[in-house]
Amino acid sequence: MDDVSRRSFLAMVPAAALIPAGITATRTAQSPAVLSVPEVEDAFPRHAPELAREIVGVSHANLARVKELVGARPALARAAWDWGFGDWETALGAASHVGQKEIAAVLLAAGAHPTIFSAAMLGQLEAVKAFVAAAPGIQRTRGPHGITLADHARAGESVDVVTYLEGLGDADPAYPNEPMRDEDVGGLLGTYAFGAGATERLVVSLDRRGRLVMKREGEPDRTLFHHGGRVFNPAGAEAVRIRFEPASGRATGVVVVDGPRPVSASR
Repeated sequence: MDDVSRRSFLAMVPAAALIPAGITATRTAQSPAVLSVPEVEDAFPRHAPELAREIVGVSHANLARVKELVGARPALARAAWDWGFGDWETALGAASHVGQKEIAAVLLAAGAHPTIFSAAMLGQLEAVKAFVAAAPGIQRTRGPHGITLADHARAGESVDVVTYLEGLGDADPAYPNEPMRDEDVGGLLGTYAFGAGATERLVVSLDRRGRLVMKREGEPDRTLFHHGGRVFNPAGAEAVRIRFEPASGRATGVVVVDGPRPVSASR
């Protein structure tokens, strides 16, 4: 090919062979070949946040969609999502606390990081024992939404693991949750604004089971656990404190303490 110029060589190569994968060519009257570049996601090269949220959400129950998502992007098997107040949950964590063994197997095969919670749900007794031996007291650590290690084992119907954890005596810790009178609960219900935006609202209500819950407008409910004196922590975030003011009667404000900058909202 020494006597063939670069220009004449390119003339002999079909144009399609020179177009990178993922880019298509179309013909117009003005140009014989116009390149069409696929739209690039705003988060690129990071995975889009909505994909992380979806894989964690569907890992609670939708095996077919989990397979579809991790089939296209295996790294999504390691995705995590914060449902509110630092209640982080991974895709495998979602499958583990609801006993979805098939979904857990798909995620693990795609590279999800196994945990003591997935081991408990899957009935991997020796792995659970090894975790406890390596880090005494780890059995008291709660999983996503504050769900205990023992409850993960129960979700997977892992009888041997349940028996072992019950024998430890402290693998099923409950959040403090002081009782409240109905009229006191009613004084907290309502919408509290912390900004001027349409979603800058904290909505306090009762869920279908009659539990007190809080959410930011448009986001999922977070169950509240009462420590007494109108002070609560949200599910999955035992270090966070939510305080209603004043101390009695109809609440007019709420303060959320999560880190160095408390958030105050009023109605």
